[in-house]
Amino acid sequence: MFGRSKTTNDKLADEAHEAREGAKNRPTPRRRDQEAARKRPLVVTDRKQARSVDREKRREAMTRTRQAMLTGDDAGLPPRDKGPVRRFIRNHVDARRNLAEFMLPVMVIVLALSFLRTSAILLAVTVLTYGILLTAVLDTFLMWRGLKKRLVEKFGEEAASTRGNGMYAAMRAFQLRRSRMPRVQVARGEYPG
Repeated sequence: MFGRSKTTNDKLADEAHEAREGAKNRPTPRRRDQEAARKRPLVVTDRKQARSVDREKRREAMTRTRQAMLTGDDAGLPPRDKGPVRRFIRNHVDARRNLAEFMLPVMVIVLALSFLRTSAILLAVTVLTYGILLTAVLDTFLMWRGLKKRLVEKFGEEAASTRGNGMYAAMRAFQLRRSRMPRVQVARGEYPG
């Protein structure tokens, strides 16, 4: 309205420019047009659509995390499993035969035996339950002491004394080898160096 209209010479000049290799070959967009294109409302008006977009983003993030848990990819792991110290702990626990990982199958047997109501069997079940529990706890404690020494050698004193590393190793030791997440990456006896 207030600007001048293009003359025939201007139109011919625009058409005369041929496309160059490596050049932009288009006019620079106006700032107000770019800002208008980027504008989004603070509160979404279509809640149903926003919920479905959010659900899809969460599903993609969970898929990436699950894939990282299966492959051991450090970039996609959750924060509790990230880092070289946690990888070292996982590999050390996975390389070792832990008594604690056999506790669940033994407890299933104990549960089956507890249905038999004779005093001798109930005494055996009680002794077996507390015996396996105490030996598993003792084995896990000794495993953590040895692992802590190796952590100090490899990563220094602060890595071994970081809060939560002992519980992380113990919880991994009490899980069945097949059900551990992130998945086991080393064979038995293949301790990390």
